[in-house]
Amino acid sequence: MAISSALSDRKRPIVISVALFILLSSLFLLLSPAPSALPFFFSPTSRFSSSSSFSPGAASAPPQTPAPVPVSASAPPRTPVPVTSSAPPGTPVPVSSSAPPRTPIPVSADASPHETASGGSGSSGADLPRPEADATADDADTNATQLGHGTPSAAAAQVSASVDTKEITTGVSGGRGAEGGGVGGGGEEKPVEAPMWELCEVGKRVEPADYIPCLDNVKAVKALKSIRHMEHRERHCPTEPRPRCLVPLPAGYRLPLPWPRSRDMIWYNNVPHPKLVEYKKDQNWVRKSGNYFLFPGGGTQFKAGVARYIQFIEQIMPQIKWGTHTRTVLDVGCGVASFGGHLLDRNVITMSIAPKDEHEAQIQFALERGIPALLAVIGTQKLPFPDNSFDVIHCARCRVHWYADGGKPLLELNRVLRPGGYYIWSATPVYRRGKRDEDDWNAMVTLTKSICWRTVVKSKDVNRIGVVIYQKPTSNSCYAGRKNNEPPLCSGSNDHSPWYTPLDSCLLLAVLSKSGEGNSWPISWPERLNIRSSTTSENSSTWFSQEKFDSDTKNWNGLISEVYSSEFAVNWSSIRNVMDMNAGFGGFAASLIDRPLWVMNVVPFDQPDTLPIIFNRGLIGVYHDWCESFNTYPRTYDLLHMSYLLQSLANRCDIIEIAAEIDRILRPGRWFVLQDNIGMVRKMDRVLRSLHYKTAIMKRQFLVARKGFWRPDSTGS
Repeated sequence: MAISSALSDRKRPIVISVALFILLSSLFLLLSPAPSALPFFFSPTSRFSSSSSFSPGAASAPPQTPAPVPVSASAPPRTPVPVTSSAPPGTPVPVSSSAPPRTPIPVSADASPHETASGGSGSSGADLPRPEADATADDADTNATQLGHGTPSAAAAQVSASVDTKEITTGVSGGRGAEGGGVGGGGEEKPVEAPMWELCEVGKRVEPADYIPCLDNVKAVKALKSIRHMEHRERHCPTEPRPRCLVPLPAGYRLPLPWPRSRDMIWYNNVPHPKLVEYKKDQNWVRKSGNYFLFPGGGTQFKAGVARYIQFIEQIMPQIKWGTHTRTVLDVGCGVASFGGHLLDRNVITMSIAPKDEHEAQIQFALERGIPALLAVIGTQKLPFPDNSFDVIHCARCRVHWYADGGKPLLELNRVLRPGGYYIWSATPVYRRGKRDEDDWNAMVTLTKSICWRTVVKSKDVNRIGVVIYQKPTSNSCYAGRKNNEPPLCSGSNDHSPWYTPLDSCLLLAVLSKSGEGNSWPISWPERLNIRSSTTSENSSTWFSQEKFDSDTKNWNGLISEVYSSEFAVNWSSIRNVMDMNAGFGGFAASLIDRPLWVMNVVPFDQPDTLPIIFNRGLIGVYHDWCESFNTYPRTYDLLHMSYLLQSLANRCDIIEIAAEIDRILRPGRWFVLQDNIGMVRKMDRVLRSLHYKTAIMKRQFLVARKGFWRPDSTGS
């Protein structure tokens, strides 16, 4: 007994010390804003490492092999944790409510601590994972070695198990996560009810994984009285209720190959449409090789390769000066966009367009390759581009009857081609002499003369493929001297948006400067990037002062370098296709110009018309209404960016519908960045967490959200 008592007396201080240590450590863990400071207690199964946190310590161990692994039951729980905020109601928000809705607020160095989705004031910017430490296992496996990146670093393994999978089988699902609690704070904020997500129900002959609501509206297309002018390829958006469903992943989907390798090859399972391989086998568009589609750079009109074709154009017309004089190009009927893809080597940015038609998934191929592209057709409505915007327009056997319907299709090209710009046409009427081709050629000659286009050169390459290049006039003198007023000149101003506007049957006059010439050609690239100018109307530039333009440029340069690049948990090296959903002057895109990515600048149709300025800077973009679906395939963008737009959208459509469209466009494992007032940020955060996105609220005005691979199963669970 004496021995036992002595042992107990000896153990008592140790037991008390251990108990105190555990108690104090637990209290510190619960009260600490950065639980990763105690790695001993921090594990992937902890509630602090939920899918709604970007804490750097939340990474699970990297997989031992790079082989594709389906989502397993051993993955960390995906159910979002209820988020509370330590900020009391009425806490001042750094974003002024009186600030213009389109002007981003610069973030000062002494801004408030970051607010994370796990509640309260999060860690400082220095504690957030830097982009280099956020590379996913998906990006760091075989793809990395193929690009010469070598073995993935330890930091590259710091990813959530929710996106730590190389290959996903359709139908894999996690927990619902809709029970994720309120966003906390902002006492008077009306909470957004977390939706019950389901997969989209599509019409017959529509592939669910490729669903585009405004282009796959089977009911609306069946009700059309005519499809003579490609009406069935135009937008027919569903009316109430608008889509708020999710598009499934194709079986075996993988993250795309990195640029520039993706230009020449993509994963077959990501776009599993082999018809073009057989349909265009003699024209070298695309070939299948094992698990890949290969793009050898051929085309209907450039069988010797697109690189030689581009060089041939510059040889027969040296004044085109790819990449200096010519910066923005529209490629009509682009196929798989090899023309635009190879022009990128010449510092030329091309908007490649084609309809969703029997040339199966051609635009999807283009975007999967990392090449700018958009689903569009010249039918009965104007293209979503401003007047006088493109330096060059190109058509290689694009199957558009330019002279049909009084020449309306060619008049539309004339509208979007800037004065002095060139139209490159390569088609059989240029070089063949059959009756049909000759009739088509004669009709084209008559029409181009009537709109005062000058034939600059007509030539054939070594394969006897013909090309003719026209130039649009820079003044209105030719129009006044025509014998016949056909097509007639447009009367009145043309300042209205082309969004859902019928094609013109009249000829748009050039906007004249004081010298009597049309708008002067922009200065050479890249100097034009920093010049504020517009070609829409005489007074359009006066809406936006040089001071406002310069301020916008300065703000975005600062935000990108000081916040987006250094503090956001975004792996910029994995980003290729970017969309700015409210582009303003294009400052966001301009500040990213030195990175190996491209930006689709979207100007909402009901916002100030800054798109002409964007094109004059040598960037590209479109008009759009974000209460409707965008003309792109699912899973086509690596980063979506929205700055101060959500409030105005929420007045016209449901935030859940907007989130569903964001999810449709965004690739798994990639990012959505929102800048807005704290109320809008919290509302979107709640909705995206119901989709199992990893989210972080930062500086009370930014939401950084990363999409996972979660999809609801057929029962919606």
